[in-house]
Amino acid sequence: MKSLNSLLSVNLDSGSINLGNYSIEKQDIYNIGSTLIKVILILIAMYLVVKIGNGIINRYISKQKGFRFSLDDKKAKTVGAVLKSVLRYSVYFFGVFSLVEIVFPTTKIGLTFAGIGGVAVGFASQSFIKDVINGFFILFEDQFTVGDYIHIDDKGGIVESIELRVTKLRDFNGDLHTIPNGLITKVTNHSRGNIKITVDVDIAYDEDVDKAIEVISNLCKRFNEENKEVVAEGTSVLGVHAFKEGGITIRVAGKTKPMTQWDTEMKLRKEIRETLKSANISIPYPKVRLVKE
Repeated sequence: MKSLNSLLSVNLDSGSINLGNYSIEKQDIYNIGSTLIKVILILIAMYLVVKIGNGIINRYISKQKGFRFSLDDKKAKTVGAVLKSVLRYSVYFFGVFSLVEIVFPTTKIGLTFAGIGGVAVGFASQSFIKDVINGFFILFEDQFTVGDYIHIDDKGGIVESIELRVTKLRDFNGDLHTIPNGLITKVTNHSRGNIKITVDVDIAYDEDVDKAIEVISNLCKRFNEENKEVVAEGTSVLGVHAFKEGGITIRVAGKTKPMTQWDTEMKLRKEIRETLKSANISIPYPKVRLVKE
């Protein structure tokens, strides 16, 4: 086995390094070091541009309320997300090609990479352009904004971001759905306009229906006053909705502001239950009746 000294030697006069049968000249060392420094500087510059650019966009979005022509919070967040996406794609595009030009300045590898990249871009550009154009029309037509609760085909959730090419939804299980804008053909927006809420209340057949309706109606009036910030159209008793095997169903309905319907329904159910209990109006429950012969 050859010793390390026989494999690796340094010529101080010429400034070259001999590694076995290979020789690295002084100029080559300088070139490698210079290339490495340039690559590191470009990566740092890319990181700083994205970081600083995102900070400027966030500052602009937060201060735009004081402008003469301002956007609401949801639209402002949407514009901010799109601007960040454009910035990120632009920095990555120019950064990658700068790195290729530095690492492979005049070699065939660089030309080959550029050729392959051109072909790949050509194939991908069709779907990319479709995604970008469709994303533009989503913003232009105001189909939905960041923070809206929507359904895209069978995927539903809160819009986390609208980017240059994709839209991201977060469903109520915590899963994040990333959907290319070009595939968005049908959208159901649940955050535009007031949302209807419905609460069905069952009472026993032995109870006085008119009394139960009066008690629930008085509760609805008080509930509307105490929840003005979320109740858009006051809750009220519609009447007897159905006859079930165990009791009579009374329906209560109203409308709330978007994204508050679930909390409002649960709160209303709880208060109806407590009010009926206080008024000694029983709700149906399974009973066992013993008959002696």
